[in-house]
Amino acid sequence: MLPRKSIIPEEFAFSPALVSPIPRKPVFRDRVNKARFIAKSGACNLSHKNIREQGRFLQDVVTTLVDLKWRFTLVIFSMTFLCSWLLFAMFWWLVAFAHGDLDPNRKPGVEQCVTNVNSFTSAFLFSIEVQVTIGFGGRMITEQCPTAITLLILQNIIGLIINAVMLGCIFMKTAQSHRRAETLIFSRQAVIAVRNNRLCFMIRVGDLRKSMIINAVVCLQVVRKTTTPEGEVIPIHQIDVQTESAVAGNSIFLLAPLIICHVIDKDSPLYDLSEMELQCSDLEVIVILEGVVETTGISTQARTSYVTEEIQWGHRFVPIVTEEEGVYSVDYSKFGNTVKVATPRCSARELDEKPSILIQTLQKSELSHQNSLRKRNSMRRNNSMRKSNSMRRNNSALAVPKVQFLTPEGGPNLAVT
Repeated sequence: MLPRKSIIPEEFAFSPALVSPIPRKPVFRDRVNKARFIAKSGACNLSHKNIREQGRFLQDVVTTLVDLKWRFTLVIFSMTFLCSWLLFAMFWWLVAFAHGDLDPNRKPGVEQCVTNVNSFTSAFLFSIEVQVTIGFGGRMITEQCPTAITLLILQNIIGLIINAVMLGCIFMKTAQSHRRAETLIFSRQAVIAVRNNRLCFMIRVGDLRKSMIINAVVCLQVVRKTTTPEGEVIPIHQIDVQTESAVAGNSIFLLAPLIICHVIDKDSPLYDLSEMELQCSDLEVIVILEGVVETTGISTQARTSYVTEEIQWGHRFVPIVTEEEGVYSVDYSKFGNTVKVATPRCSARELDEKPSILIQTLQKSELSHQNSLRKRNSMRRNNSMRKSNSMRRNNSALAVPKVQFLTPEGGPNLAVT
């Protein structure tokens, strides 16, 4: 979901001079353009190659059919019924042929195994009637052939199994858990800002439906390529990240859009990263939201990820929940909107070692905010004075002039018109 950007209030303006007072040596590294592990839609960007044991997929046919695309599922669904009808049509034709029902010179008193089955086409139509229980009444089985009765029972049993398997696959495919996840949305950007005097990594999650997600749990992981002291290269190193509600098992009450906050402390993989170092790193933050659908009771999972280009340093999300006439209203047009705030550009480790950096940053932000307010008030006063002066000049220009008249005696007579 791409929210529309709204007008950012001027009081949230960010001063360019708001930087860390401690000079840091710039860190420049060539960032390798790599593929992300989780797409923004939640799909896993992973390709399986050189799988030798392909037979394992046939041992779980139901899951294989559910995982297939819809076009392949519908083709298999149609071909399964068509092949079963053709197979049993051939059996019915063989039964009729063995009993002599297809002989045009058969005796008139001999009754057929299946009435009105005189060709393969009629046997095929009778096979469809038996399996789908249509029963037009033109063809019917008789008591002359025990083989035909056994074949009738066998086709009914196999037909019921095919119906149960194929309809079950269709139902499972339409009721998959990721369908509910389509209405679970994440903010397009993640932000890093100061909250409660701590540097925090924050994202926003929301649910578009009124039916709730029960026992919702949010998990964060940082994925990056690492090298062990022994020289082993781990291409996908997953590091768990704790959120603010870690004591309660990360369980959230997703009634309205929430901001998920991760405090960047000494146990965080982002602890040593400053703004510049974060942009040069190749890490990816994966967000997983799990829960149970209230209406169906099916577990669902929604996923997304944030690469370094999608993490905004020194921003925070704007409020979108307001109270209107006793009802809380959520404006989803501002779901992903952010504003700049005063945030040191150094790492969380430096903030812990030198807390004065944060104090100085906030003081500069307050001074900058006061100066901007003074300038804005001054501009407003100047504009109001200019408007009042222009209005005075216009009023003086519209004043009625005095006209002098001369009387016949030659004396002046003043009159105003």
